[in-house]
Amino acid sequence: MAIRVVRLGTPRAKGEGLRIGTVRRPPRGVPKHDFATRDFYDAWLPTVAPSQEAMDIAHAAATPAQWQAFLRRYRSEMKRPDAAHAIALLAAMSHASDFSVGCYCEDEARCHRHELRKLLLAAGAVIAD
Repeated sequence: MAIRVVRLGTPRAKGEGLRIGTVRRPPRGVPKHDFATRDFYDAWLPTVAPSQEAMDIAHAAATPAQWQAFLRRYRSEMKRPDAAHAIALLAAMSHASDFSVGCYCEDEARCHRHELRKLLLAAGAVIAD
């Protein structure tokens, strides 16, 4: 049992299980009834997505220092009780079932899901390679 960290909208891996969107907004131009069939997500968990303010920092980041400012902001947001609880829940669930979490960004290294992976590991999650 494990969590996969994926790019939403990409083909699902065999045995991936439930796909959870850890994004602030649903995919643009996609009818709600098509989210799962078009490989975006089955369930939506915006609680562990960066705030719009944090995303503004990320989108404007042109230097490593500016990207680090985004990461600090995101980590701070994930310490809030609702977000910390959601991360702990996902980590616990990873010991009992296969599922995935993800975001739309093409490059995981420049996406909050890279940091979410670290937060899940710190919370004791089992992460698939």
